[in-house]
Amino acid sequence: MNSHDVLMLVARAADDKRAEDILALNMQGLSGIADYFVICHGNSDKQVQAIAREIKEKAQENDVEVKRLEGFDAAQWVLIDLGDVIVHVFHRDERSYYNLEKLWGDAPLENVSEAFIS
Repeated sequence: MNSHDVLMLVARAADDKRAEDILALNMQGLSGIADYFVICHGNSDKQVQAIAREIKEKAQENDVEVKRLEGFDAAQWVLIDLGDVIVHVFHRDERSYYNLEKLWGDAPLENVSEAFIS
């Protein structure tokens, strides 16, 4: 799978668990860390964990290495490192506090709407 395929897999998995405001930032040329950052949120600790768990499981099912998963137990900001795609699953309140979209405001948005079509 290339990084765009992984991006779509992540977006679909997040949407399956009803993540809200799923955004993908194209980090190519802006960061050496990853090609894409995905940012989304859930409205409760349990939903944040469900979103993160679904992304992890779908990645593993598709032989995408989960390099690191941080923050799962606290469920306020879960970071999932899939190599070229870094996923940030926030609790709603934490997302507005950290405001990564503004921090990485130079990054263009990547259209992931095709991932939501059944």
